[in-house]
Amino acid sequence: MDNMTKPLTLVTERNKMMLLVIGVMLIAANLRAPVTGIAPMIDLISNSFHLSATQAGMLTTLPLIAFALFAPPSAYLAKKFGLEYTIFSALVLIAAGLLFRSFGSVSALFIGTALIGLGVSIGNVLLPIVVKRDFPMKVAIMTSSYVLAMGIASGAASAFSIPLANDYGWGWQGALAALSALTFIAMIFWLPQLRYNSKPSPVNTSGSTSTNLWSKALAWQVSFYLGLGSYFTYTMIAWLPSLLIQSGFSSEEAGMVHGVFQIGTALPGIFIIPLMAKLNDQRLPAFGICAIAATCAVGLLYLPQFAYVWSFLLGLCSGAWFILGLSFISFRTNSPLQATTLSGMAQFIGYSLAAIGPMLGGYLHTLNNGWSEMITMIVIVCVTSATLGLFAGRRVTIDE
Repeated sequence: MDNMTKPLTLVTERNKMMLLVIGVMLIAANLRAPVTGIAPMIDLISNSFHLSATQAGMLTTLPLIAFALFAPPSAYLAKKFGLEYTIFSALVLIAAGLLFRSFGSVSALFIGTALIGLGVSIGNVLLPIVVKRDFPMKVAIMTSSYVLAMGIASGAASAFSIPLANDYGWGWQGALAALSALTFIAMIFWLPQLRYNSKPSPVNTSGSTSTNLWSKALAWQVSFYLGLGSYFTYTMIAWLPSLLIQSGFSSEEAGMVHGVFQIGTALPGIFIIPLMAKLNDQRLPAFGICAIAATCAVGLLYLPQFAYVWSFLLGLCSGAWFILGLSFISFRTNSPLQATTLSGMAQFIGYSLAAIGPMLGGYLHTLNNGWSEMITMIVIVCVTSATLGLFAGRRVTIDE
């Protein structure tokens, strides 16, 4: 009897893990597309409601504010209600926000966007915990895989939003609501996990000494390196389609180029982690990524005929910048307590900075109805971050 039940148990466990992997990937696919998928339709929405460029920038900024404000409560909710239940609630919030913002009024548009930001914020915090708990020996490959899923989903959302809105007659409301289909699919695949609902284990901080990271220069360097990367990424996500349209691209092709940028952000996980393992420190990639990003941003403005190349390279830089910044949190700390504290500091600074970018980019555009001012701002951000990378990339820790 035991010999018969053993293979059955193995099959059941294998199916359970496969369902969990699919669930993780589908959740990841919902953590960027609902936020970035609106960018190609910014002009349609702005014309519909007569929004200023600064107001339109708020549609990207609101979720970032939610990311900064609701990351700490997300961990508390998981401890109180369990990881699986809390993640499912995040999917419900995302689905509700996607449907709500397509109702066709300005208030619904912004309320729905805020709900999406709240749901995505919870998912951003809790999904890595699930990966660490259930795939302890495959954290790197699972993280790279779900970052890739995020990039593919957001790229597809950008590429197909305008065709759905214009060619198929759905309008921007229908195109925005269509993204909820992916969220409902994720909810269906996550339902079986609710029976295994559990609360995350507390971080073991025994033997760790408390350090006031806010007084440490290296902690500020790491936080601003990661934060300026988020500033760069979300400013480009918000305004890349509009910049391309003003350069002569159709709205459909601008959406396609925007999708290329999104897919580019997902690919560095494949090569940046093995590369870092071979280097003595990370100063060269930290500086080089930002320098390439600055060059490509200028190329996008003055040589828009190569927009596909510039956008893909900008996406690669964005993804590598993000992964490198996250890696600094582990490399520059000496204990789980320090890493957790630095992560919270960097996340707060990062999303606070990122929330400014889309609005400031929109304001700079309105000065002369052009994009040179915003690109100049992007170049300044890249140069500043490249300099910070020379400090944050050193092979030292906060206590040294």
